[in-house]
Amino acid sequence: MLKIDRILCPIDFSESSVNAYDYAQSLAWHYEASLWLVHVIDTLSPYPFYTIPETYLEVCRELRADAEQQLQEFARTHTRVGVRPECCVQDGIVADAILDLAEAQSMSLIVMGTHGLRGADRRLLGSVTDKVLRKAHCPVLAVRKPARELVTQGGVPDVIPLQEILCCTDFSDQSEQALENTVSLATQYGAELTLLHVLENVAGSADIENEIAKVMETLENCISPEMRSTCKMKTLVRIGKPYQQIIELALESQTDLIVMGVRGRNALDVAVFGSTTYRVLQLGPCPVLVAHSQESKPFSPPDQTTSKEPTPKEGRA
Repeated sequence: MLKIDRILCPIDFSESSVNAYDYAQSLAWHYEASLWLVHVIDTLSPYPFYTIPETYLEVCRELRADAEQQLQEFARTHTRVGVRPECCVQDGIVADAILDLAEAQSMSLIVMGTHGLRGADRRLLGSVTDKVLRKAHCPVLAVRKPARELVTQGGVPDVIPLQEILCCTDFSDQSEQALENTVSLATQYGAELTLLHVLENVAGSADIENEIAKVMETLENCISPEMRSTCKMKTLVRIGKPYQQIIELALESQTDLIVMGVRGRNALDVAVFGSTTYRVLQLGPCPVLVAHSQESKPFSPPDQTTSKEPTPKEGRA
């Protein structure tokens, strides 16, 4: 089952960061998790290595001081009552710094914004988001502006309307992990869960009804009695291109969150990740939680006696 006790939310001060931070706060509130905001300064890009050392170091110090002030101001402006984030500024290549911090501090979830769907964004989510999604050792929630507007409820930090959650499965190990994550979220938010499998390339089948019945039985067997006891859930089979059917169903049912599984984190995953999951991330109407299988390093609390990082404040007061 999804265990969330440390949430990392990368911030680049864009609108997508604000949207992601809303979700990060809500999750921190529900799971009583600590919440970290991180901004990464890419100090290597604008200044070559042959820059005068004293000048380069001074520029870096100024950039860090400005970033720390800007991040504190972001937190002050956008943090809701009852949430206390830890602000952290890192130096380095942005995606690598996010991944390194997430692993070093045993983050159980990364929540990050993705930019819009204009121009090149239809073909590329962005190098930072793409790399974090593929290589993170924990689930990643990718957020654009939700299809339904958020409704502020008297300053309460939980303003995210997770009422309909869609979990997509192809019966792989990654899909099993995605289902466990979905059940946890549906339980925390009191949401209805739909477990979906899409049959592809069956248009010429002589016995489509029988194939659908077999898949429905497999779907039902994926759900343990314990899962059924924690939240309201239903199973569904659709026929067609998986990403198209997922997006169409999400629109029809006004889905608030899509949960999908992806395979590991090596170079071969680019082709796999670039198919169904990637298209849903690009074109879907709501945020997408990407779950990896537990082949990655399991969660273990950091050693509080040896950690050199600052101790984060609680995500919920």
